[in-house]
Amino acid sequence: MKQVDVVILGAGAAGLFCGGSLAGHGLRVVVLDHARAPGEKIRISGGGRCNFTNLATRHDTFLSDVPRFCASALAGFRPEDFVALVNRAGIAWHEKAQGQLFCDGRATQVVRMLVQRMGPAELRLGVAVTGILPGERLRVETSAGPIEAAHVVVATGGKSIPKMGATGIGYDIAAATGHRVVDTRPGLVPLTFARQDLELSAPLAGVAVAARASLPALKAPRRKAISFDDQLLFTHRGLSGPAILQISSYWRAGEELALDLRPQNGIAAALKLARREGGRVQVATVLARMLPERLAAAIVDEAGLEGARLADQPDVRLGALADRVHGWRIRPVGTEGYRTAEVTVGGVDCRDLDARSLRSRHVPGLYFIGEVVDVTGWLGGYNFQWAWASGHAAARAILGAPMAAA
Repeated sequence: MKQVDVVILGAGAAGLFCGGSLAGHGLRVVVLDHARAPGEKIRISGGGRCNFTNLATRHDTFLSDVPRFCASALAGFRPEDFVALVNRAGIAWHEKAQGQLFCDGRATQVVRMLVQRMGPAELRLGVAVTGILPGERLRVETSAGPIEAAHVVVATGGKSIPKMGATGIGYDIAAATGHRVVDTRPGLVPLTFARQDLELSAPLAGVAVAARASLPALKAPRRKAISFDDQLLFTHRGLSGPAILQISSYWRAGEELALDLRPQNGIAAALKLARREGGRVQVATVLARMLPERLAAAIVDEAGLEGARLADQPDVRLGALADRVHGWRIRPVGTEGYRTAEVTVGGVDCRDLDARSLRSRHVPGLYFIGEVVDVTGWLGGYNFQWAWASGHAAARAILGAPMAAA
């Protein structure tokens, strides 16, 4: 039986980074993955440019049943620390809106940097993990035979994007070793509508608008009122775009979503001003100055004002039209699922892990890091920063722990 110091399950962002943080300390480290290539989600992220971190990272940009759980790990490895690694590797990057950092070139540069950073660690691909047996040393059962180690790090990711090889093995390992698992669901994912609601949205497929998506506070499950201002995109199946992807991680089945399609300015006042300045113009023409033309036309048509002149509309009708723009309420029937979800919400219960080290409270030598844990970041590089930070925290804990004799 192969004997090593550390086995890392998963060659994604968290697993590769943890392996690199262990390098140079003389440990025998093996990184296992059933995929044919490491870092596949990194490779496709950010449109192939990898949104590798966000400078605005803080604990409240993450969703978890234990809200402050991620704070310690995030403080131990900051976005600036990862930027320093990127700079040393000679990878050019740029900042987009809201602190999002992207590679100038291809995301494969980041994958190559992470693999090289692991140094002498053994990367074994095409190897499936079937389970873990606790004991004086942990035994990892794999398709290539068992491996024993003093420490095992579960970095298997979540269920999102199964075509890239995502599975729920990490949750199975957690449950089999006595850990609770918070119910999982797709996050950062487009929302879908019922047929009657598609009558308005489907013809607008491809139209984007700056909007605010909001959800009210909930007592159970506990949630503060939350809203996101960003682009909204109409699709053939419902809604997408950054504002919708952000709110989707918080949305629960059956909930009503509030949308403001022009949060920066009041529509009613603008319509009344336009009426005073030249009321012969059509309502649709004026509304199209404030919203995308196709969207404005659809709203006016729905209100029965197609071809209507602004001068003929009383304040109450203009107010109702404004309410439709600022207070659109919709009850999605679901999401597009893990097929297009960028992350998995839920996962290994943080109450069963030590916040500083990500070490299991139940099984000595066992760690859970990255997406498999019940910590989900906002859109825009936050989830990669959690991968780096949680992987680094586990590595520091392993380096400070005694190694069981082989």
